[in-house]
Amino acid sequence: MATDPLYSVYVFDAYGTLFDVHSAVARHRGAVGPTADVLSETWRTKQLEYAWTRTLMGRYRDFWALTEEALDVAAARVGGLAPELRVLLLDAYLELAAYPEVVGVLTALRARGAKTAILSNGSPDMLDAAISAAGLAPLLDAALSVDPLRLFKTDPRAYALVGERFGAAPHEVSFQSSNRWDVAGAAAFGFRTVWINRAGAPDEYADLPPERVLDSLGGLLASPS
Repeated sequence: MATDPLYSVYVFDAYGTLFDVHSAVARHRGAVGPTADVLSETWRTKQLEYAWTRTLMGRYRDFWALTEEALDVAAARVGGLAPELRVLLLDAYLELAAYPEVVGVLTALRARGAKTAILSNGSPDMLDAAISAAGLAPLLDAALSVDPLRLFKTDPRAYALVGERFGAAPHEVSFQSSNRWDVAGAAAFGFRTVWINRAGAPDEYADLPPERVLDSLGGLLASPS
């Protein structure tokens, strides 16, 4: 028997939270070779750096353009990539693997009566591709992209998209992210926040703590202690 949800809306960051950002390189690890891990980490680091700096500068480019730029810089740092491998990696990024618990968690939350959504820096086309590849479309009420705002998280206007879509006050929203900076931004906005700390990373932003820290999304289905 379904139970009432603790929150009316459960919102998820996409990259790193629902989708494994390192699965694109992992899919082609053999072709990339021994620099695969460095390439993947640098790619992700630069992708985020470009989003933050461009928001601060007011010089927006969509997340797919930044993803391409970040891959090119990462590739240069490891000695370059063959053009055909670059294409394969970018194609793989559009179809990132979802973490294994994602389908079950979204299904269970919806069975409890909650709304479920993505709030992401990703461009609409990127999100559509990833959601379709993972089969998540029937499990989401919305996929909210910051693209119409021409800025990226952690700008408060990005988090405000949730209330505009669902008519929910911030305290009625549970926001889940694997990115501690994203959790801090959401907490500052007023969301109830859950940090999905898959890697056991040390805490940051002590003045903006998450309400819960979990090692996977599966913990959302257990009652808080």
